This record gives sequence, structure tokens and C-alpha cells, in this order.
Amino acid sequence: MVAVAKHHADTAGDPNEQSTPTASSTIDPIGGHRAAGPEGLSVWATAQATGPVQRRGRYVRESVQHPARMLPAIAAHAVTAYTQPGDLVLDPMCGIGTTLVEAIHASRDAIGVEYESRWSDIADANIKHAHTQGATGRAGVIRGDATSILSLVPGALAGQVALVVTSPPYGPTVHGLVRPGADGVAKFDNAYNDGTDRGNLAYRDLTGLADGFAQILAGCRTLLRPGGVVVVTARPWRKQGALVDLPSAVIGAGVRAGLTPVDRCVALLAAVRDGGLVARPSFFQLQAVRKARAAGTPMHLIAHEDVLVFIKSQSSGSSREPKCSHGEPKAR
Repeated sequence: MVAVAKHHADTAGDPNEQSTPTASSTIDPIGGHRAAGPEGLSVWATAQATGPVQRRGRYVRESVQHPARMLPAIAAHAVTAYTQPGDLVLDPMCGIGTTLVEAIHASRDAIGVEYESRWSDIADANIKHAHTQGATGRAGVIRGDATSILSLVPGALAGQVALVVTSPPYGPTVHGLVRPGADGVAKFDNAYNDGTDRGNLAYRDLTGLADGFAQILAGCRTLLRPGGVVVVTARPWRKQGALVDLPSAVIGAGVRAGLTPVDRCVALLAAVRDGGLVARPSFFQLQAVRKARAAGTPMHLIAHEDVLVFIKSQSSGSSREPKCSHGEPKAR
């Protein structure tokens, strides 16, 4: 992992402060001002603003109900770095439609698949909302099980997708939201469903999750054009104190699906301020780290997502140069 360039800290200020972009920076509608370059930087400054600030006004209010929302800045960065306007972007587990919304705001077209109707309905609402805000791309959501994605999407899309952006679930329950009460802190919006439908990959163990994800990526490979890119965000989590290495499981799933790993980058979940990192932990993550340290375990706050980048090899056998976080896509 390379060091965060100093100019990121200089140009990406507090989201509540006004600043003027310089000739060497571009406007990032999600996280403030983004420096142009240097090329090849593998650290994405995607948490200059908090998740709620990134979504405020850009997504419908019901979006906060999803237990594992991708930061909009992560999806926006991937779309800008790996596609051109007019390209087709796919998210096979689209949730509330973050990837789709950021794609159509960037003048790309997008298609998503979502297993649970509750989230697909919110994704539809977010797409409509984006269009009221001037998004020019087209997007749609298909309700269904992405492990059978080729039976869900139109056959005409085979070989047409430029980019896949997605993230696997981190288990049946996650941190969610908290509400203080008379009996302490209550957790809510922390599960994919009420537990009666076990079809969601979130209810599988790590081996089952990796196998299902490999099926999804194999279908995505058929839909990708030659040289198309897959971007997967993932991070390890702890189960009863033991670290669960989800990123390595994702890499294995991608290889089994016939994709070629080309990059492993970092999408920050902490803000860059004056050359340092300002953590943005959830209540429960902060509580877990404090308890672990009090017990003598040197646990640290999670400050990033792993960004795992794959390509579908060209038919000639050649492959693209990896461009982990290039601010501008190369002409094709």
C-alpha cells in the first residue's frame, strides 16, 4: 500500500467548510474537492465526508434502512476511474442502488440485481430521485437471485458490460443504527431480513458465501466485454474475536470465476486531515475496540475497505494495465 499523498489532505477539507477548487483539482460531488493524480495512487480518499453527508439529498430517506450501504464515494470513484460516459455498469447485489445512482450521475447506464424486494424498491426510488436531480444515465433494477444472473438479465447484454461494482455481505447482521433508550442503546436496521428467508448470501458461512459469490462473478464474466473490469469492496470482520478474511475469499472466488486479479487498493473509511487519518467508526466498532484494549488485546479501528480489482482477459490473451485509482479514464 502506498502512502496517502499529502495534497489529498490539503485539497479535501471539511465538508462543512467552503473552498475554491484550483486548476489542479476537480469537483467531487460526493466528498468535496478531489486532486487530479498522481496516477497509480492505490489509496482512495472516499470518506472526506461521512456516509450520511454523502447521501443527504442525493438518496431517498429510506436508504438508511439498509444494513450495509456502500459509501457513494467508493462507487463514484470506481465508475469514474474505470469507465467512459455511455458505458454500462452492473451491480449484481445492488441493495439500495448506490452503484446505479453514482453511475447515472456520471452519464453511464446501469443495471442492478437485488434479491430482496424491500431494497430493490428503494433502489428504484433512488434512481427516480437521481433523475429529478439531473442524472442523464439510464438504470434499472431486476428482482432476483444473482447466483442465477444469466437467467435474469436480457441475453443481449452478454459481452456489453464495461464495469461491475459490488460488495458481498458481511453476515446476517451488521452494526446498523443505534437509538439510546431507558434500557441502554438499542440496535435497529442491522439485518437483511427478519431471518425467515435464508436465500440471501448473508446467511451462509464463509465457504458458502465464497461459493455463491463465485457463481455470481462467473455470470458477470459472461456479461462483461473483453477487458471489462470488476471492482469488489470487502473487509475482514471478527467473529467471536477471530478475524474472518473475506478479501482473500473474494480473490479466490474471482479466480474460480475465470477473472484475473490485477490490483488490490484501499478505499478509506477515515478522513484525511493534515496528513493524518480521522476515524469514522460505528458505535459498536468503537465499543468492541475499547473492550478489547481494556482486556489487553491491541485491536484497532477499521479505517479502510479492500478494493479488489479483476479483469476479463482480452480474447487475444492480452490484458489492460491496472489503473487502481486513476482519476480520469484512459481513452479507448
